[in-house]
Amino acid sequence: MLFGPPALVKAPKFGARRPFWLMAAFGFACGLPLPLSGFTLRQWLSEGGLSLGAIGLSASIGLAYTLKFLWAPILDQVRPPGILARLGRRRGWLAAIQPGLALAAFGLAFSEPRIAPAVTVAAAALLAFLSASQDIVVDAWRIEIFPADLQGAALAAYVWGYRAALLVSGALAIKLADFFGWHGALALMAVLSGLSLAVTLAAPEPPPPKEHERAAGLAAQFMHAVVAPFRDLLSRERAVAILAFVMLFKLGEALAGVMLAPFYRALGFDRGAVALANGPIALVSTLGGITAGGSLVVWLGVRRALVLTGFGQMLAMFMYVVLAYSAGERHVLFATSLTEAFAEGLADAAFLAFLSSLCSSAYAATQYALLSSLAAVAVRTLGGLSGFLAQALGWKAFYLVATFASLPAMLVMVGIILRERKATLVPATTR
Repeated sequence: MLFGPPALVKAPKFGARRPFWLMAAFGFACGLPLPLSGFTLRQWLSEGGLSLGAIGLSASIGLAYTLKFLWAPILDQVRPPGILARLGRRRGWLAAIQPGLALAAFGLAFSEPRIAPAVTVAAAALLAFLSASQDIVVDAWRIEIFPADLQGAALAAYVWGYRAALLVSGALAIKLADFFGWHGALALMAVLSGLSLAVTLAAPEPPPPKEHERAAGLAAQFMHAVVAPFRDLLSRERAVAILAFVMLFKLGEALAGVMLAPFYRALGFDRGAVALANGPIALVSTLGGITAGGSLVVWLGVRRALVLTGFGQMLAMFMYVVLAYSAGERHVLFATSLTEAFAEGLADAAFLAFLSSLCSSAYAATQYALLSSLAAVAVRTLGGLSGFLAQALGWKAFYLVATFASLPAMLVMVGIILRERKATLVPATTR
């Protein structure tokens, strides 16, 4: 009995834990495409001699991850096509999406950004769209397969698989390009992506929803999934200021992160150094930062921890300015990656806790998806202009601007906290 009382589960066999292994495997499948349309792609484009403006615009490829809530109702309400419907709603859609995802990865691998960059970008955009669609279905599978008391453990398994995939298609793929070239390295990532179909076929199908739980139609589903949660958020006190903060908080990270690949190349770092800095060093530092950030949230409270870690991340980003003056010294690169990744983990822990605190119980999942989408807007839109800004300012001035880009968001949050504190000091009779 998989989810029975602990007293009845004395010595679970390997198969009894299968959903958690499957959850980690699904996490790997979902994480693998992200660098292929993100940092790894920009590393390849920078080596292909594309302009900084063009590389910066590649950030817009990931808009699918920001807008995926728009077509989520279709994947939730419409039956999978043809014979795939026999696999069920969740497995059927995954079996429809995953082969296309692998083919898009192969298309990206064998494109030529030097000769036809538009084809490379189109393949990456298709990859991002199918990857975002896979995310939608895997999230639904997790929610329906695991009971509420095991959702935390399921998410932990997912995150570890996801992080492992980022390491493989990020740092490892960049290093493998030294041995097999970009086409060979990315083709290996496409092969790994194709194996995700085996995970889907091994996974159990969740029970179908009861008839009274089905949405009345796509229009009703859209109203419930998008309009009602937004209406609820906008009805809150200081809603506009809070949403402005959510949209602006990642601005500095967006500007800095999109340009990292060409920045490292301009400083003369080889693929091995980049892979080490953005692979093991960044991963361990980020996980350490997230752990410490969670403790800060418990100790200081969400909003004070958010202010402290937000300003801390701004200070840490100044390391990029130091790196720009370092003339390509490896130890400065590794120190920068370690410091910035740790500070980013700190800030992310507080920021995600803040987003969770904004969600009402009636729309928790939907509002969290919408807020996280808003948080990614800066990365996918203004981040795309970072190449033109770097080209106009030069690396030193550009990273100085990126360091202070999140200052407006932090001032907004400080203002919110001060107003709330002032409101609590006003006697109830004077309100």
